[in-house]
Amino acid sequence: PVSTLAMPSYKLSEFDTRGLAEVSRQLFILSGTPYEDNRISKDQWPALKEKYGFGELPVLEVDGKQIPQSLAIARYLAKEFGFYGANAFEAAWIDALADQAKDFISDIHPYFAIAMGMVAGDTDKAKAEIALPAIKKHFDLFEKVAKDNGSNSHFVGSNFSYFDILISEFVFSIDSFLPGSFDAFPTVLAVRAKVTSIPAIKEWIEKRPKTVT
Repeated sequence: PVSTLAMPSYKLSEFDTRGLAEVSRQLFILSGTPYEDNRISKDQWPALKEKYGFGELPVLEVDGKQIPQSLAIARYLAKEFGFYGANAFEAAWIDALADQAKDFISDIHPYFAIAMGMVAGDTDKAKAEIALPAIKKHFDLFEKVAKDNGSNSHFVGSNFSYFDILISEFVFSIDSFLPGSFDAFPTVLAVRAKVTSIPAIKEWIEKRPKTVT
């Protein structure tokens, strides 16, 4: 656990979902660091939007100073808490994988827009033409990286990184819509199994608010 000596005050604001802040929530939990989990409803958001940098959530406040953008927040916390690789080379690879994950989200998003009823469309067709190809394209890469790292249940190096948590959450969220879609990626699933077996993370997953995303 992180020492509480001169520890900053942390407030993490996000909509009332797992959302893009979930990786950072788990970094707080994994490090044993106290923080305020500030969840904002859709009804509250219009009146609060101008208070937050870039007019979007999530936002992390560190002693009242804001950091926007989910990956910037995760990277900041990972650096602070020691989940950012053992050296600059490992950190660069962790960032590269996280950037690849952003590309994956862009590729698969049109499927979720249809599956969640945000836009009209054929869900089965979107699954076949958008979701499954996107998963194969990107998770083939993630599977190879995890294998090349020695199949040690981490993507980079020999310790937990924020990317391990990021992919664990991706698998959890997507599998609820597309069960079994990660069966072809056993090394990726081994990373998720290791993340979710950490007692504090396991306890959090069991008690966190149940939301669709």
